Amino acid sequence: MSTVAMFAAGEERWAQYERPLRDAFAEKRLEVELTRAPGDPAEVDYMIFAPGGPLTDFTPFTGLKAVLNLWAGVEDIVDNETLRVPLARMVDEGLTEGMVEWVTGHVLRHHLGMDAQICRQDGVWRHNVPPLARDRAVGILGLGALGQACAAALAALNFRVGGWSRSPKAFDGITSHHGEDGLAELLADSDILVLLLPLTPQTENLLDAQRLALMPEGAVLINPGRGQLIDDDALLAALDRGHLGHATLDVFREEPLPAAHPFWAHPRVTVTPHIASETRPMSAARLIAENIRRGEAGEPFLHLVDRARGY
Repeated sequence: MSTVAMFAAGEERWAQYERPLRDAFAEKRLEVELTRAPGDPAEVDYMIFAPGGPLTDFTPFTGLKAVLNLWAGVEDIVDNETLRVPLARMVDEGLTEGMVEWVTGHVLRHHLGMDAQICRQDGVWRHNVPPLARDRAVGILGLGALGQACAAALAALNFRVGGWSRSPKAFDGITSHHGEDGLAELLADSDILVLLLPLTPQTENLLDAQRLALMPEGAVLINPGRGQLIDDDALLAALDRGHLGHATLDVFREEPLPAAHPFWAHPRVTVTPHIASETRPMSAARLIAENIRRGEAGEPFLHLVDRARGY
């Protein structure tokens, strides 16, 4: 009997993922019945899942072996008490590459002062030469797969890169910090700060008024991680009084960002519509197929979530 994989990620995603998933299963020589509506939930072996849909109760899926999340973030599912099987998050090469490109582009934009030097076509000659990258400090909050990749790319451009994580980590060319003291040190030394932390109870509102005040005068904040990492009111206050020079935000507490939100009209805020990185169907399908192969072979799943830590 073939393995049954249920796609629980919405109509739009089904159109994007059906063919790449079937091709990936064929490449792995897996006999997988891919379905959106199984006749008997108890027969489902694997759930390909994206939060936000109608499925919130996993109790009927008594034969489930694992839930394979389509996104890197798992904060919307990790605390679901009906989910009692392994949960794997998405660590996708396409997602990583997209994040590196977006982060590098916006770091360079702020480093070079592109908004002032290129966008103002007003006939005024402004000869403002930026420092070299080696004289600019960039901090990365979060040294998981995405944080490490972005840090490495920025270090390769000669930026002075520091990173912070909950536990000690060591990487060539990157100054690593951890713990509360390490966070304070990194914030105080970051001309440009990039947020790539997961959302957990420990990271929610991590950047509050007190921690934002530790950053250098005129520093830039770039957030492609999670909107809830920042206290919005504290960020607006820091921008209003000029302590922070700019905030480029790709993620928000409520998405789409409401039209009346003050971020839209603030002169020191750039809004991008959650496009910093997206799971790519072809590369994501290959990872899902590999995890199903592993499950059927009795091998460990890739990228399992630590339910106690929340990621």
